Amino acid sequence: MAVPCPGCGREYDVTLFSFGRTLWCTCGRRVGLEPRVRAGGPPTQKRFLADAMLGKLARWLRLLGFDCEHDPTISDADLVRRGILEERIILSRDRSLPEEWWVSGIHQVEAEAVRDQLLEVVRHFDLGGEVRLFSRCAECNRPLSPVERDHVRDRVPTSILASRDAFEECTGCGRIYWEGSHTDRFRRFVDRLLASV
Repeated sequence: MAVPCPGCGREYDVTLFSFGRTLWCTCGRRVGLEPRVRAGGPPTQKRFLADAMLGKLARWLRLLGFDCEHDPTISDADLVRRGILEERIILSRDRSLPEEWWVSGIHQVEAEAVRDQLLEVVRHFDLGGEVRLFSRCAECNRPLSPVERDHVRDRVPTSILASRDAFEECTGCGRIYWEGSHTDRFRRFVDRLLASV
């Protein structure tokens, strides 16, 4: 099967356009298949995949409790392929990505500062009611699970063990989390963020 250029009619092998890829024809027109729409529509629980430029945004989304994968070394082709296969919304700062890849589910992040990026994503996807603070690991994105103090005795500073009762453990990397002054500051920030949504 061949895909014709909409400008000059030159034909290209359909295998060049896997996962919604496009290319430039010698006549200067963009060639590709119809934009790929994911079967079944968007997932009910929004899951994200941040491109290489959005590592800080991925971390902040995780702190809000959203499933947001990030690989700073991923290529555009692998980013799109993974987004499609895992049914994730792709977050990207790369302006050429939606032009080069004709697939649904790519959100072009316009804001430059990470706080503005976070506000943009929360507003655009109407995430205000889905926030679950500190329910995911900020580092590896896996869910956190409550853990007994005795289980973390050798893994946290003695002063923290003496002053805290509640601990969470990442189900992936095993990091231990507890609430402190930084969590109070972040809660206040999130309250202000959600108030402006």
